[in-house]
Amino acid sequence: MTPETDISPAADRRIRGPGLDRAAQSAFRRLGLAPRLFCAMGLVVVAGAGTLLLVSLLVGPQVFYAHLHRAGLPAVTAAVQHHVDEAFGQALMLSLVLGVLAAIVTATLVTWLVSRRLASPVAEVADAATRLADGDYDTVVPDPRLGPEFATLTAAVNQLAQRLGSSEETRRRLLADLTHELRTPLASLEATVEAISDGVLPVDQTTLDTLAEQASRLHRLVADLESVSRAEERQLALHPRPTPLSDIAKRAADVLRPRFDNKGVTLTVNSQGHAPVVDVDTDRLVEALMNLLDNALRHTPDGGAVTVAVETTPGTPADPSRGRLSVTDTGEGFEPAQAPLLFERFYRTDTARTNTGLTGGRHGSGIGLTIARAIVEAHHGEITARSSGRDHGACFTISLPITPKPAAANQPTAG
Repeated sequence: MTPETDISPAADRRIRGPGLDRAAQSAFRRLGLAPRLFCAMGLVVVAGAGTLLLVSLLVGPQVFYAHLHRAGLPAVTAAVQHHVDEAFGQALMLSLVLGVLAAIVTATLVTWLVSRRLASPVAEVADAATRLADGDYDTVVPDPRLGPEFATLTAAVNQLAQRLGSSEETRRRLLADLTHELRTPLASLEATVEAISDGVLPVDQTTLDTLAEQASRLHRLVADLESVSRAEERQLALHPRPTPLSDIAKRAADVLRPRFDNKGVTLTVNSQGHAPVVDVDTDRLVEALMNLLDNALRHTPDGGAVTVAVETTPGTPADPSRGRLSVTDTGEGFEPAQAPLLFERFYRTDTARTNTGLTGGRHGSGIGLTIARAIVEAHHGEITARSSGRDHGACFTISLPITPKPAAANQPTAG
């Protein structure tokens, strides 16, 4: 016979405990938010009920007999005293038990409703995040009306969905427009090479010039895409220094004036009063302004006019004054609702255009305004566009912080 081995409770817990603990932990992890809130609130209710019973049993009899003593009642027999004690104890216990049970039932119902009410919007936000991860950017989470914290959470998720949808739309349009931009030079190159291979075209200077032109066009497109990507990622190498805005306007106008003269478009630079001084990389800002001027030239008919204005906006203590460059033309204009979209890559107000879209840069790649916006924002500035509609011209404005003037030295020099 094998002797029986007595296993102590502690030893039994050591033998079976880890497995049971892991099972309990696993079961607890599987609980959702609503059951967890229900359990937490249930513990609060039980703790409150227990505290109520304990305090009532300790304090109630003392208060009762104190009132009897103060009432000055005559002495009673031991039997009457026992009956009074028993009656008071039963009444107190019955009242407490019934009250606690009613409170527990009511608190349980309220706890269940509250836990479900709080868990539902959290589940909706989690479901919305899952749909966003799956590419459903039309997801909208309603405000559960549970306070500013939940309102902020749902608004953030909705804003995220909107931005992801906008980014996805921009990506699709970028790929489509990029494909369209590349198709023409590639088709021209392919046709020219095939014609040379078939002996249709001779390998002369004209043919070589055609090949070089299409290759150069591809090179410019790739260079512009690289420039705008670096600019939007704030990777531009800037070398800012205090520069009058009038100097920047004059430099950009002098470079492009021959093109304006050839087209018969009048280019005017207006700088009234003291020109504001801004802390910028002169070459980069001249590049941004040249893109705006080139855009105005492309969409201003012969005999039209383009004006570059330099001015200082009035400021307040809360909003300091800023330097402003504006390019106003008498050209085609655009619908006011399109203004925020003009600075997107390859955006065109007329999708039928190829190389003369509204956002065409100096090389007609369709990202000139995008580069201009990235350069201006890299200088902590702002660029906007406005128009009254088709055939009413357009105005593009660059706004930049003004360089603060150094404090004058008013201290007298020592003799």
